[in-house]
Amino acid sequence: MATITKEPIGQLHEKISVKIDKADYFPSFEKSLKEYSKKASIQGFRPGKVPAGLIKKMYGPSLFTDEVLKSVDKELISHLQTEKTEIFAQPLPMEMDVPAFDLNNPGEYTFNFEVGLKPEFELADLAKADITGYNIDITDEMINEEVERLQNRYGNMTDKEAVDGANNVINVTFEEVDAAGNPVEGGVKKDNSLLLSYFAESVQKELNGKKAGDSITVVLGSAFEDKELEFIASDLGLSKDNEADKNKTFKLDITKVSELEKKELNEEFFNQLFPEGDVKTEEEFRAKVKDQIFAYWASQSRNQIQDQIFHKLVENTTIEFPEAFLRKWLVTQNAQGQEGQPAKTEEQIDQEMPTFLNQLKWTLISEKIMKDQKIDVKQDELKAFAQAQLFSYMGGMMPNDTEQPWVNDYIDRMMKDRKYVEDAYNRIQSQKVFEWAETQIKPVAQQISAEDFSKMVSEHQHAHH
Repeated sequence: MATITKEPIGQLHEKISVKIDKADYFPSFEKSLKEYSKKASIQGFRPGKVPAGLIKKMYGPSLFTDEVLKSVDKELISHLQTEKTEIFAQPLPMEMDVPAFDLNNPGEYTFNFEVGLKPEFELADLAKADITGYNIDITDEMINEEVERLQNRYGNMTDKEAVDGANNVINVTFEEVDAAGNPVEGGVKKDNSLLLSYFAESVQKELNGKKAGDSITVVLGSAFEDKELEFIASDLGLSKDNEADKNKTFKLDITKVSELEKKELNEEFFNQLFPEGDVKTEEEFRAKVKDQIFAYWASQSRNQIQDQIFHKLVENTTIEFPEAFLRKWLVTQNAQGQEGQPAKTEEQIDQEMPTFLNQLKWTLISEKIMKDQKIDVKQDELKAFAQAQLFSYMGGMMPNDTEQPWVNDYIDRMMKDRKYVEDAYNRIQSQKVFEWAETQIKPVAQQISAEDFSKMVSEHQHAHH
């Protein structure tokens, strides 16, 4: 009979010794030797007629070692299952003097493993957490801007001879130049079409009267209104926060001038945007647009609440870890290096430990919530997730007939992709964990402008990266 003993090594860190004797492994060794001799093919002998002594001599030692190790493994796994021991990753074999396995003299062997135990812990009390629910002000100005954006987006373009007003759209080629106006070797070059109103006032004056084929030279940082600078810079692969980028000089070659005729606010336009046909008047149209803006900001606000929940849970839940074991485990995981990556140094592993433990902490918290709240992810939910994702790739157009064979084929194919299913499972699981957590909190409402809210979110993201 195998005997198993345990002793603590450190925090949540145990040594498990598995001692097996001849009775544990020898019968299965003899059995596998017999099976081997039935199918072994050795030059000069008919299959199945190889003398047992020869088989034992040739294959005995490796089969013997195999059976001893298999038997140890089996004992260890069944011990962990019987004891319901929750461990991290898998048991690590401890360095030891492996006895010489001698199949002519089978005896007792002891193997030592170390395991990292999963901790018991209490969740931070979400009901006591100070959490702010931001209500973003939806202003008339936001509605006006969105209405105008829609009118422009669906508007008609007519060609013009020369630039003459704010509604002009100018197609330009940006080309990076030096102080003397010569193109910079390897510099940025890109086409864009811009509303005249995006430009700073002095530049608008300069563009007035220009035709296709004309060009002007500008310094990026001072050529645009601040709001537009961000997306124009990023379109050029630059950043509005980088001084060197803002000081770059560009020659703008005008390739075309047109004018945007805004769509009129009439029933035909309302039906184009809202085909259900329930929008008849400009008031109703503005109300619809307001709902859409509201829905967008409400989802941003909800993301922000989930972010607060995440931080409260991670920061206020105390979990002890078997750090020494986990570090050792990371070292062994990484000894071969990832595919095509060199193995990490001990210093790199030390640096990554805090991030690793934080991620692990969130994993344990999620697992605990799933277990305590009996939350699970069902097969149907995975399929619905795959279907929703498919339709979002298609621009959110739900075919009327979702029972189409190709839709089901796509979903079945995704369900066979292990990596995809794992990823979808984690995302749905995380969503459900947050949905439960949202029922536990008592957020304090706070009004905030969209601008301040966006600024707060982006500062928070910078602080955490």
